[in-house]
Order: sequence, then C-alpha cells, then structure tokens
Amino acid sequence: MPFFVGRFVRCGLSAKLLVLWLSFTGVTCSGSEHAATATQPAAFSDLLPHFLVEPEDEFIVKNKPVMLTCRSTPATQIYFKCNGEWVHQDDHLIVRTVDPATALPVMEVTIEITRQQVEKIFGLDEYWCQCVAWSTTGTQKSQKAYIRIAYLRKNFEEEPQAKEVALDQEVSLLCHPPEGVPQPEVEWQRNEDVIDPQSDPNFFITADHNLVIKKARLADTGNYTCVAKNIVARRKSNSATVLIYVDGGWSEWSKWSPCGADCAMWRSRECTQPSPGIGGKDCQGLDLQSLNCTSEQCPQTVSGAEDVALYVGMVAVALCLTLLLIIVVLVYRRRKAGLDADVADSSILTTGFQPMGIKPSKPENSHLLTIQPDLTTTTTSYQGTLRARHDATGKFSMTNGPLLDPLPKGSHTLHNGKLNSDPSDFVSRLSTQSYFKTLSRDMANTSYGTFNFLGGRLTIPNTGISLLIPPEAIPRGKIYEIYLTVQKKEDLRLPLAGCQTLLSPVVSCGPPGVVLSRPVILSMDQCSDACLDNWAVRLKKQTYESAWEDVLLMGEELASDPYYCQLEAETCQLFSEQLGTFALVGESLHMGAAKRLRLVLFADAYCSTLEYNIRVYCMDDTQDVFKEVMQMERQLGGRLIDEPHILLFKDSYHNLRLSIHDMPQAHWRSKLLAGYQEIPFYHIWNGSQRYLHCTFTLERLSLSTCELTCQLCVWQVEGEGQSLSLDFNIAKDTRAVDSEFLLMDTNATALAGPSAFQIPYLIRQKICSSLDAPCPNGADWRMLAQRLKLERHMSFFASKASPTSAILDLWEAQHFHSGNINQLATVMADIGKQEAMIFLVSDGEC
Repeated sequence: MPFFVGRFVRCGLSAKLLVLWLSFTGVTCSGSEHAATATQPAAFSDLLPHFLVEPEDEFIVKNKPVMLTCRSTPATQIYFKCNGEWVHQDDHLIVRTVDPATALPVMEVTIEITRQQVEKIFGLDEYWCQCVAWSTTGTQKSQKAYIRIAYLRKNFEEEPQAKEVALDQEVSLLCHPPEGVPQPEVEWQRNEDVIDPQSDPNFFITADHNLVIKKARLADTGNYTCVAKNIVARRKSNSATVLIYVDGGWSEWSKWSPCGADCAMWRSRECTQPSPGIGGKDCQGLDLQSLNCTSEQCPQTVSGAEDVALYVGMVAVALCLTLLLIIVVLVYRRRKAGLDADVADSSILTTGFQPMGIKPSKPENSHLLTIQPDLTTTTTSYQGTLRARHDATGKFSMTNGPLLDPLPKGSHTLHNGKLNSDPSDFVSRLSTQSYFKTLSRDMANTSYGTFNFLGGRLTIPNTGISLLIPPEAIPRGKIYEIYLTVQKKEDLRLPLAGCQTLLSPVVSCGPPGVVLSRPVILSMDQCSDACLDNWAVRLKKQTYESAWEDVLLMGEELASDPYYCQLEAETCQLFSEQLGTFALVGESLHMGAAKRLRLVLFADAYCSTLEYNIRVYCMDDTQDVFKEVMQMERQLGGRLIDEPHILLFKDSYHNLRLSIHDMPQAHWRSKLLAGYQEIPFYHIWNGSQRYLHCTFTLERLSLSTCELTCQLCVWQVEGEGQSLSLDFNIAKDTRAVDSEFLLMDTNATALAGPSAFQIPYLIRQKICSSLDAPCPNGADWRMLAQRLKLERHMSFFASKASPTSAILDLWEAQHFHSGNINQLATVMADIGKQEAMIFLVSDGEC
C-alpha cells in the first residue's frame, strides 16, 4: 500500500510545507528513529475511521463520465477499489482538512469513472466501486456504489390502441414502456396536454402504467399518448384516438293526427333524446306510425285511371328486366364455351411444355428413376419421354412473356415451351396495374413465366429465392402468367415493434388473387439461429391496401391455415395457397436470441496513392443481400480480400465494434483517430438497411510498400467476436470482383412442365397412389417422411388430401439442384413398394 507521505509529494507540497504540516500535527523526529506524537485528543489513537460521505450509485449518460467521492475522519489514507482491483494512486484527487469541532484530520478523495471503463467489464456482473480508509488503529470499507450505463430503447413493448367507447363506459389504454436504465417514468398526454389524475379524479394510472378513464365523457374524446422518460431520453408512443360516441334515443310519441282522406291517422317521434353523436348508432325502430280510422270516419274511394296505369307500367318494366337477364346469361355461356374450346386446343396441353429438338446431354449417373407409361390412362394429355432432367442444358428457360394482358382470340401455341417478349415491356405493363405499382423494376431480381396444370418453377439467380408450382396446383384448363421478385427493404415500410427484426428478404409472387388447387412452395434464406426457443417467428403478408398483417405464428399452425412454414438452419420453405408479398419477422424472447451476420471485406483493386481503404460490410446472412453488395463492389472496382465470415449478433442492446491492429508500424499507419469504429445496435437489429459498412483508411509510408499484414477485429460488446488475419499484396492481384465470387447461377430462371422437376409426372402419380393409402405395417407415406427426415411435419402432411404429394413437393423444393433421384428410388425400394413398378434402369434402357 502506498506510503501516505508520498501522497503529499504527488499533490505538489514542497518539503518546506511538509515540515510545517508535521510541526502542526505535533510529529517530531529524534535521531535516526522516527516517533509520532500528536496533539490531537487522547482517544485519537483508538479511533477507527468513519465515513462522512460514501460513494453513491451513478448512471453514465451517453459519454459523460461520473465522479465518486469519499470523505472520512480520522483517516491517514483513502483509496478506491473498483470490481476488486485497486484504482491507481495517480487517479485519486485528494483534499485534506481538519474538523474545527474535533480537531481530527478529514480526508476527501474523488475519482472519475468513464463509459469505456464500465464497458470493459464482460458478463452479467455490474461495475462497482468502494473506498477503503486507514487510520492508525485499522481500516474501514464504505458501501459499494454501482455505476451503470443509462439508456432508453426507442420502441415501446406495447402501445395504446385506438378505441370507440359508448358514453359513461370505462376506457382502458395499455402502455408498456421501452426498456431502460434507470427505469423510465411514464406519463400520459391527451392532445399534447399532460394528464394529472390529482386534478381530474376521472383518470387513473395503474402501477403497470396503464391509463383508465373511469367514466367516459364527451370531453374525453381525443388523441392519447404514452410518454416514457428517464435521464437519457424521452420517448413518445404512437397516439391512440379515443372516440366517445352517443347512441341515439327516441323522444315521446306525438298525439294522433286527425283522420285523413286516406282513412288513416298518424303520430311521430324524433331521435333527439339524446341525438346520436360522434359515430353513435341511430335510433332503432319506426319514427312514424299509422292507424286505420273507424269505418264511420273513413270516406269510400274508388281507384282512378291513374292507379291502373301505374300497375300496368310496373308489370311492363318487370318483363323487360327478365328478358334482358336471359339475354346476358346466354351471351355469357356462349363466350365461356368458346374460351374453353380455345384452351383445350392449345398445344400446351398436348406437349406438356416439352421442348422440341433439344436432346439432353447424358448425365454422369447412368441410373434414372423411370416407369413404363400407362397407355390406358386418360387423366393427362402429356406426350413424350418420361425421364429426369439432371443436366441444365436439357432444360429450357422461360424468361419472358406477357403477364396481365388477356389472351387474344384463337388458339394459343407455345413453341418449345417459350414465349417471346421484351422484359422491359413486361415490367412496364405490370407496374401500370394499381396493386403492382410498388413492385421492383430491377429485372436482375425478377423472373416470370407462363404455366398450366403441369406446374413449373421460378428462380431468381444467386439469391436463394425460388417458387415451386407443383403439378395440379393450377386448375386444368387455366393458364397463368406468374412472376417472382425480391423487394428492396428500404422501399417498403414493414412495421417492426419492440424486439422484432426482419429475418428474410421481402419477396413478392403473383399476381395475387389467382385460384390455386394446391399450395405452391416459396423458398428463401433466413438469418436467425433457427432455435424456436429463442424466437417468436411470424410470417407477414402485405394486403391490397399495402398494410401488413400477421398470417402465421410458427409453432401454432393449424391444419386449416392456408400457410405453413418449414424453418431450416439457413433457409425456409413456405407452403402457401395464395400468392402475394411475404416476409419472415422474428421477435426475440430473451437476450440469447441471435441473428447471423455475414462479414465481407473489400479493398481497392487499384492503388496509386499512399492511402488504402479497407471496407468491412456487416449484412444479414442472406444470399440476396450478398449478391447486391458484390454487384455494387464490382461497379466500384472493389476487390474481395478474404472469405466471408459469420458472426452471431445477439439481442443484448450492445453495439458492434470494429478495430484494426498489429500493422507493421514501419510501413503502415491507421488514419482512424479513435481506437475503434462502432455500428449502433438498432441499425443492425431492425434490418431496415440492407447492408452497413465501416471503412478503415490506412496510409503507407512509401509507394514501394505493397505487403499488408494486420488483424481486423469485429465483436459485439459483451458478446461474440471474430478476429480476421489479413496478409496480402495490394499490387499483385489487381482484378476486380469476378464471377467466381458472385457464385453465378447458370440455371434458367423459369422452367415449365416436366423439365422443372426431377421426378417425372407419371412416376409421381404412381408413388402417390401407392403410398397415400394407410398400410398396416407402416409402409406408406409416413415411412417416406421418416426416411427423408421430414417426420417433424407429420401433422401438416396428414392434413392434405395426398400426403405423399406434399412430401414430394417439399423434396423437390429442397433438392432441385442437389437432389439425387437414385437415392429416392433406394428409399422407395427400402419401403418395399416394388409393386408400384418403380425400378432402376440404365440410360440405354430409357
């Protein structure tokens, strides 16, 4: 422990002042031996120090440091200890005085605590400090003072909702303020004026911050806002409009009128007690009553010629309307019959979208799953060989075609399964429709095609987004033009509240409103940790009015729901009976919930100056965002300098920090003034910005320096981090981002008919008819789901008319590029369904 005289030397006391103080306190020196004698009270040597002032709990607001003070008497030394470690003596500010009443020495010590010191404490322990005082008798410890970083989140966990309430009824408005330290105080406002329950007893604020209007009055109509505030900030919820309405009430009936010429007398009443107001209901019932007079008071009348003419005219109008209705029905039936004949004559149904004159290349695997066609069946007009398409060259693409224009008169033939049209013309025609004006005009992120009952597939290259249209999903006799596009998040206002975050791209498929016989499957990436114990995952769908609604909560699906979602480690498959705009939104249930971030590093491909920039992108781990960043860097002439890395980002309110270290000081230096860069938590968590990045500007001391080695650290405060080792030559590889990093997808964006599926159509029908029927030994669709590791979706499959068909649809969606049809054949053989005529043959036998 430091010697207390040394404290006076640090405080700037000269030796002469030290001698004066020693003489004042009565200390004398004799020979080489020091003896301490004091003129203080006789009991001073028996006193332990006691504290006059102890450190108090403090909050750090933004980056403003806090001061902790400790005062004790009698004390010879006082030092602070923070989180079990002594604070350096140079960080203490010391003031010594003497208590005039007791003549005892008083010592006061102050230290400064910064935000950086508090943030260095990892884990769940809080940062604390206490002071320790010494006297000649012993030591004493003060109470602990806890230092916390003050904050107030932006989003309310629950906001008040608009209400319409009848007069004199009770009104309850809920409010759960955002999380904050210290705990925020809550007040309520009506039309921007603060509500004071003391001055108006009709208002009551509960312990959990809800506002109760005991008895609604007309004057209580207004906009109510919940306000949360603490020492950091002040937050306002969205205003909730409260309307106090008044239902109408009848007045008393008037007196009966005299008997009139029509042999009736009348009386009336009015809806004025009270009159309906502010959306209240009108009075129910009649406002006028009539009563026949007695026969003596009623004069006899004879119908005139004008009454006869009125009746004749009414009969004539009724006959005309009936004749017109018959004509309309006949015209409609004739036109419908003509349209059905056109569709039936279309070559789509006879060729099954089979490409003509294209011979697929021979696949590496010589064994294919096939079946001899049943020549007796009349359920389909598909003609041609039934064999799986493994080679992309054997598939044909449908990259364009009209979407919304009605089919012209006459027969419609698709030559080789393609429709020729200008893509830009397609997008311009599509966006003129009222519902489609918000669709993306980016053709690189849009695909479309024309499909019939044989189904097909749409894919947006390099995004992980695809739409599978199973066979029989489109009713027979119908031909749909369907599109698939990925929306830019900044173009849409997706409402996120509390701890919600966007987990997937926003994907549109349509046109909405088309009739589907079976669900289609939309596949896309998702960036959660896929642990449903940490998340409440919801599927949101955009309505025709551009609002968003929750249509599915994962884990609580019902068999009657038109949607079902399968969540995998990095992707999800959505079964949907309707087309529209969808997004996957997750709400963290606790701080253990984490999103996957993809860290991607770029640098300048060409550097002719001393400055050199390294850009670090932090984005959601989905392929569509990665594709957009790669395309942007290719335009900028950027260079990928390291493989992408994955970082788990937790819902802990802590920011993301980036820093660069271990550069050779003799050749490089950083131009960053601070020790690190920081991306705020909410900029990452809400997902409204597709990608965020930080730029590190380095400076080489000589143009001849080309080798760069360093450590790049990316970490979340009190969370996970990544340390990336960089070692490269800035002059050797001067290529811009090339196609190998873009993971170019050469597959067609639109495939129709059998070429879109690995399982041929007739084989699929045989498998379904063989496995749909329950089998006593379990050799049915349930065993197929188990062998394909899909048993967790048994209840969903069981709710379908053909469970096997739903299983095969999901298998096709998951394994279009990577699936092995021979493995599926092996599974069928293990189940023991040889009687279904499913067997392996070679290419020559096909």
